[in-house]
Amino acid sequence: MTIKKLKILALLPLIAFIFSCQENKMSGTSLSEIDQVSYNFHIRPILSDKCFACHGPDANKREADLRLDTEEGAFKALKESPGKFALVSGKPEESELFHRITSEDPGELMPPTESNLVLSDTEIGLIKKWIEQGAEYEPHWAFTKAEKPELPSENEWAVNEIDRFVYQKMVEKGLEPNPKADPQELIKRASLDITGLPPSPEILDQYSDLSNDAYQNLLDGLLADPSFGEKLGVLWMDISRYADSYGYQDDNIRSQWPYRDWVIHAFNENMPYDQFITYQLAGDLLPNATKEQILATAFNRNHKYTEEGGVIDEEYRIEYVLDKTNTFSKGVLGITMECAQCHDHKYDPFSQKDYYELFAFFNNTPEKGYEGDVSVSKPAKTPILWVDQEDLSGIMSFINYQDTSKLSVSVMGELEGEEKRTTYILDRGVYDAPSEPVSVSTPGSIMEFEEDLEKNRLGLAKWTTDRENPLTARVFVNLIWQEIFGTGIVKSAGDFGMQGDLPSHPELLDWLAVDFMENGWDIKRLLKQILSSATYQQSAQISKQQLAIDPENIYLSRAPRLRLTAENIQDLVLASSGLLHQEIGGPSVKPYQPEGVWEAASSGRGELATYVQDTGNSLYRRGIYNFIKLTVPPPKAIIFDSSNRDRCEIGRGRTNTPLQALVMLNDPMVLEASRVLAAKLDDEYNNDSEAIKMAFKRILCRDIKPEEEEILESYFEDQLERFQNHQEEINPTLEVGEYPIDPKDKTARTAALMQVIVSLYNLEETITKI
Repeated sequence: MTIKKLKILALLPLIAFIFSCQENKMSGTSLSEIDQVSYNFHIRPILSDKCFACHGPDANKREADLRLDTEEGAFKALKESPGKFALVSGKPEESELFHRITSEDPGELMPPTESNLVLSDTEIGLIKKWIEQGAEYEPHWAFTKAEKPELPSENEWAVNEIDRFVYQKMVEKGLEPNPKADPQELIKRASLDITGLPPSPEILDQYSDLSNDAYQNLLDGLLADPSFGEKLGVLWMDISRYADSYGYQDDNIRSQWPYRDWVIHAFNENMPYDQFITYQLAGDLLPNATKEQILATAFNRNHKYTEEGGVIDEEYRIEYVLDKTNTFSKGVLGITMECAQCHDHKYDPFSQKDYYELFAFFNNTPEKGYEGDVSVSKPAKTPILWVDQEDLSGIMSFINYQDTSKLSVSVMGELEGEEKRTTYILDRGVYDAPSEPVSVSTPGSIMEFEEDLEKNRLGLAKWTTDRENPLTARVFVNLIWQEIFGTGIVKSAGDFGMQGDLPSHPELLDWLAVDFMENGWDIKRLLKQILSSATYQQSAQISKQQLAIDPENIYLSRAPRLRLTAENIQDLVLASSGLLHQEIGGPSVKPYQPEGVWEAASSGRGELATYVQDTGNSLYRRGIYNFIKLTVPPPKAIIFDSSNRDRCEIGRGRTNTPLQALVMLNDPMVLEASRVLAAKLDDEYNNDSEAIKMAFKRILCRDIKPEEEEILESYFEDQLERFQNHQEEINPTLEVGEYPIDPKDKTARTAALMQVIVSLYNLEETITKI
């Protein structure tokens, strides 16, 4: 058998899997259950998957001059079949579309056999029923203005409006909500969601009787904690592709961290989201712009830069503008605009012209593709914002900087007058192939760009935060929902377009989006609203019925079980052990890392030629402050699915690999934290059982059960006997990490207790939000 045939055979299971995934998009939906077929929720997903590649928005790839993504295109006479129409309202037997998808003639069958796309019987039935009902088209749900729908009827379970929408869906699916979570579970869950830190034993005791008033007080206290900005800041660092180096091969240090300080500050001050976005898009263009507003525009400048000699300046300058455009469209609007860089979008109503009209907003900064002199690396690139000591004692007091020298940050600027660039559509997206000139504008399919708006990024910011804009509020509300429940109401959080997932609760999404805008784009209010709901407060226990009906928990009849993010695992270990240094902001830090990783993986130069680990308190900062070198992201964080920050990311996967267990068992931070907590408890408690119970409560954030206590005490006794019989193993076990150890703590008891704590950190429950 030839290698080629072997490869084909190897691909067959994958092909079968793909087909099964496509078939399963309609799984669980019986045709008889659907009274009124919706174009948006039933038909468009089928056409988008199976038809739009050849009969969609991309004119260059369109076959037979047939366009099925628009009503006009679908109902007009067929060019190649005079007298015939793809769709005839109410008459599937006269509709060429239906004839082609049911044909037994391989030459007529659609999709064509060579496409490897197949319509299921359910999908064909839906299309037939839709045509029978009139084949009505609807505007894409995400491109229509969000309006508050009528609230579903009240029920005894519901605490607020969110629950009324959720309960309605549960009932439709034959589900019932779970009982309320145990108070300690709920306290841990809320603390992790708002601050990213575990609750202390004192907090657990204070709120042991978690009445509704007490729960509201708990939420208010957590939202007021400065750790809130650090927790939510991780999400925005992924969106803004924040990093501490330039990327590409000659990777050197950059000083964008004051922007991170600003994001944390903005979240803690509860800056309204519309203002938060405006500052980042166009802070420099606001009247009498302050340095804080200009600093916020560093959002646009966090992309990679080259410092390699011999590159073509314009090629890389265009690359940077493309990155700005794509980050805005994906992170703020939740659309895949980048697909239209080289040609009209194949699925969404965005032409290549639309793309470059949006691109034009970002094309007038004095930024260069290459600043010259490969021997000199600067921590910021033109345009630069300089921050001095006077600023740090005034409007920029939120920046944590202990040095006396000036800070430099890459920010935005705008060319004026004769210096302004003309933007062109780039043929096939190539930097040196300009064709038709275009002016700034936005896709009309989303919302027209009004004539009275400024023809620059400030106008774009006003368009983005306009009450009529159908995407901005929906996308952000969905991101917050994803942060809390693991999956957004729209699962494809970065794609609200034709190929994206449909919202599981469309009315709830719209209600939340409008309510968010009506209440001043208040982020903390939104979070409290969700965390106050009965939906959020449910137990995470799962029944066989729930698993059978709703294995992915789409309809939220239980709280989700979610493994913590890489940063939050680090934060939990450091906080529960007492090692966490709770300093807000400042330059990034370099914690423990395996030797030689940087040096083996990239050339690097200057300060980043070799990895120089930090010492002292810098080793015990929160995960948001870990140094991100683009060419070699922190390996431990990557193992736990963190973003590598080389592009905008608005959601993380959650894998489960043996490497994660190896990290938790061997990472110096985990072992050091275990040793420090063991010594602390050894000093505080003479009773072994009490020490173990307190370790359990600090790490798992709940009281220990008798059977758990018995197992851990038995393990402690085994380890204690081991160290008493092998005294030579005590020092090598305890002498891990740089935190000082008191000689009096170098005992068999401390070493045994350390082993118990290591085992606690390695429990699934420890690093899981339940």
